[in-house]
Amino acid sequence: MGAMFRSEEMALCQLFIQPEAAYTSVSELGEAGTVQFRDLNPDVNAFQRKFVNEVRRCDEMERKLRYIESEVHKDGVHVPDVKEAPRAPNPREIIDLEAHLEKTENEILELSHNAVNLKQNYLELTELRHVLEKTEAFFLAQEEIGMDSLTKSLISDEAGTQAAARGRLGFVAGVVNRERVPAFERMLWRISRGNVFLRRAELDKPLEDPNTGNEIYKTVFVAFFQGEQLKSRIKKVCTGFHASLYPCPPSNVERQDMVKGVRTRLEDLNMVLNQTRDHRQRVLASVAKELASWSIMVRKMKAIYHTLNLFNMDVTKKCLIGECWVPTADLPNVQKALADGSNACGSSIPSFLNCIETDEEPPTFNRTNRFTRGFQTLIDSYGVASYRECNPALYTIITFPFLFAVMFGDLGHGFIMFLFGFWMVIKEVSLGAIKSKNEIWNIFFAGRYIILFMGCFSMYTGLVYNDIFSKSMNIFGTSWRVPYDDETMEHNAALQLDPKVAYIDEPYFIGIDPIWQTADNKIIFLNSYKMKLSIIFGVVHMIFGVCMSVVNYNFFKRRYSIFLEFLPQIIFLVLLFAYMVFMMFYKWIAYSTLSEDEAYRQGCAPSVLILFINMMLFSSTEPQEGCHEYMFEGQGKLQRIFVLVALCCIPVMLLGKPLYLLSASKKKKKHDAKPENSNGSVNAGIEMQEQTDIEEASKPAKAAAHDHEEEPFSEIMIHQGIHTIEYVLSTISHTASYLRLWALSLAHAELSEVLWNMVLQMGLKDHSYVGAIKLYVIFWFWSLFTLAILVMMEGLSAFLHTLRLHW
Repeated sequence: MGAMFRSEEMALCQLFIQPEAAYTSVSELGEAGTVQFRDLNPDVNAFQRKFVNEVRRCDEMERKLRYIESEVHKDGVHVPDVKEAPRAPNPREIIDLEAHLEKTENEILELSHNAVNLKQNYLELTELRHVLEKTEAFFLAQEEIGMDSLTKSLISDEAGTQAAARGRLGFVAGVVNRERVPAFERMLWRISRGNVFLRRAELDKPLEDPNTGNEIYKTVFVAFFQGEQLKSRIKKVCTGFHASLYPCPPSNVERQDMVKGVRTRLEDLNMVLNQTRDHRQRVLASVAKELASWSIMVRKMKAIYHTLNLFNMDVTKKCLIGECWVPTADLPNVQKALADGSNACGSSIPSFLNCIETDEEPPTFNRTNRFTRGFQTLIDSYGVASYRECNPALYTIITFPFLFAVMFGDLGHGFIMFLFGFWMVIKEVSLGAIKSKNEIWNIFFAGRYIILFMGCFSMYTGLVYNDIFSKSMNIFGTSWRVPYDDETMEHNAALQLDPKVAYIDEPYFIGIDPIWQTADNKIIFLNSYKMKLSIIFGVVHMIFGVCMSVVNYNFFKRRYSIFLEFLPQIIFLVLLFAYMVFMMFYKWIAYSTLSEDEAYRQGCAPSVLILFINMMLFSSTEPQEGCHEYMFEGQGKLQRIFVLVALCCIPVMLLGKPLYLLSASKKKKKHDAKPENSNGSVNAGIEMQEQTDIEEASKPAKAAAHDHEEEPFSEIMIHQGIHTIEYVLSTISHTASYLRLWALSLAHAELSEVLWNMVLQMGLKDHSYVGAIKLYVIFWFWSLFTLAILVMMEGLSAFLHTLRLHW
C-alpha cells in the first residue's frame, strides 16, 4: 500500500550466474520485468564485448524478418496479431529459427526473382503486340493516301544492309516512355537534320514495371530513314532514351502471323504468372501466421544478449557477474526467476543474488497499472521525483480532472467526453490490440481513464453551473418569484427583482438558479462567482502542495526543515492568501439584503481585492456614507499584524536552514576532533576509524541522497536564496495563474452561447415546414462546430492549462 504514496524502495544487487545458465536466467528476469541492469563494462567498445557475435546473428535475423515483412505487406497479406507473446527461444530453438528464416528468405527471393523475370517477358511481349498493332495502323493509313510506292520500298530493320544500301527506305519500331517523347523527337531531328520520318501512337492503358510494380505510360513509335549511317545513329539515340526496339516485318501477312503468335505466347505466360502469383500468396500467407511471433522472439533474443554484454566475467572465467536495481518487494520474484533459469538449462550450480550497500542514489520507480499509468505520465512529463519522495500522481487522479472540469463546466460537452472515454475503456482490449501508427490516437488511448474522469467531473461542474449546451435546467424550480402583475410586465422590457421581496428564503437545491439564464446581469454575477471560486480552489491547492512537503521532511529525517522551511512557508501563505479566501466567505455570510444593520447591507460590502491591496500597502480607502471600511472590528490592526508576520517569515526561510546546517557542521567537526579514547593505545585510532566506516557503510542510501551537510555553506546559501525568492514570487504569480479557471470557464460558456444563438437559432426561429428542413441541416453544422471547437479545441486548451497548474 505504501508504494502508492511514494516511489518504491530499491536495492542494489549482484547476480552470480553460471555461463551455461546465463541466457535462460536473463530471459526469466526479462519476463518478470522488475530489474534494471547497470553496465559493468562502460569503457569496453560495443564490438569488443563477449556476446557481440550473438547480437550480430540477431541483427541478421531482424534483417531477414524486415525483408519478409516488406514482401508480405507488398502483396497485402494480413498479418494476424499475437494473442499471447511468445517467450524467448532456448539456444537449441535459435538454430532452428535461424535456419527456418534462411530457408523462407531464399524461397521468397527465388519467387520474387522468377516473378520479375516472368513479368519482364510479359512486358516485352505486350510491348511487341502493341508495336505490331500500331504499326499496322500506320501502314494502312499510308496505303489509303496512295503511298503504295513508299510502302513497297520499305524494309525492316532486320532486312539487311544491302537493301538499305540500294536506296530503299528502312524503319525501326519500338516503345519509349511517354514523358521522354518530346526530347526523343527533338534529338532524332537534330542527328538526321530532319531526314527521319517519325510516326507515334500513345498506349491507352499503362503497363506495369516488373521491378517496382508502378504503372508506366509508354508510346509506340516508328522511325523511317535511309542509309546505314543514319540507322546506327537512330539506334544509339534509342539506347540513350531507354527505348525498347522490336522486330516488325514490312509485309502485312507476316505481321498478322506474328501478332497471332505473340497473343498465344501472352496467354500461356499469363497462365504461368497466375500460377506463380497463387503459389507466392500461399507461401506468404503461411509465413504471415508466424511473422509476429518470430519478430517478438528475435527482439527478446537480442535484448537478452545486449543485457549479457552488461555483465562482467570473474577472474576464473567460470561465472558471470552483473549488478542491477531491484524493488525490494520483488526480490523473491527475482530469486525465483534465477532458480527457474538454472533449472531450465539443467545447471548443477545454482545462481544466487547478493544485496550490496551503496551511497549512490537509486532510481525512482513508481509501480503503475493501466489506470494510474496515464496520470503518472502527466507527472513525469514535468519531472521525475527524487528517490522515495511522495508520488503526486496519486492525488492528481482527483485534482487534475476536477480543475479541468472547473474550466470545462458543461453537462452536455462533459457527457460527450465521458462517452468517448467510456467507449475506449470498455473496448480497451480490442483497441489496444490494434497497433496504430497514428500518434494522436495513441495519445488519446493512453489517456482514456483521464478523459473518462474529466468527462465525469465536467458533468458535475456543469450541473453546478446549471449549464448544458449554454442552456439552464429548471429541475427544482426557481428560488425567486416575480412580484409584478401582468400589465407591468407587458409594458416594461426589463424589470429589476428586489431580493427583499422577490427572493424566497430557500436557496436553490444545487448550483446556480436557472432564473439567472434570463437575467441581463448574468455575466456580471457569474464573473464574480467564478473568479472567487478560482482563487479559493487555487489557494487550497497550493496549501495542499506545501503540506505534502512535511511528509517528505519527516521520511528523510530532516525534521529541522519542518520548522525552518515548512512553517514559514505555510504561515506566509495562510496569513496573506488564505486570509483573502476567509474574507470572501465572511463577505458572503455577513452582508445581506435582509440585514437590519445598515452597514451590513449589500451596498456596503467592501471589495475584497481593494481590502487586500490596502492591506499590502498599509493604506486605507474612504468608505461610503453609512458604511464601514472594514468587515469587522479590529480588522485593520489584524491585517497589519498578518503582513508583518508574513514579512518576518521571509528571513527565516532565507537564513534558517543555512545557519542551522552551518551550526550542525561545526558541532560535528568538534565531535570528530575530540578524542574519545585517552588510554594512549596505538590501535585506538584504527579501531575507531574501522567502526566509523562500518557505520557509514550501513547508512541507507536515502539518507546519503538527501543530506545537505556535505555541501559548502556558500552553495547552500545560494540554493536557499533562489528557493526563497521563487517561493515568495510564485505565491503571487500562482494565485493569479489560478484565475485561468475563471477565464476559460467564462470563455467556454460564452462560446457555447454564441454558437447556439448564431447557428442553431437560425432553424429554431422558423416554425414552418421549411424551418424543419433548415433545422435538420443546421443541426449538423452546429454539432460539427460543437465537437470541433467546444469539445476538442476548448478541451485541449483546458487540459493544457490544468497541466500548467499542476506543474
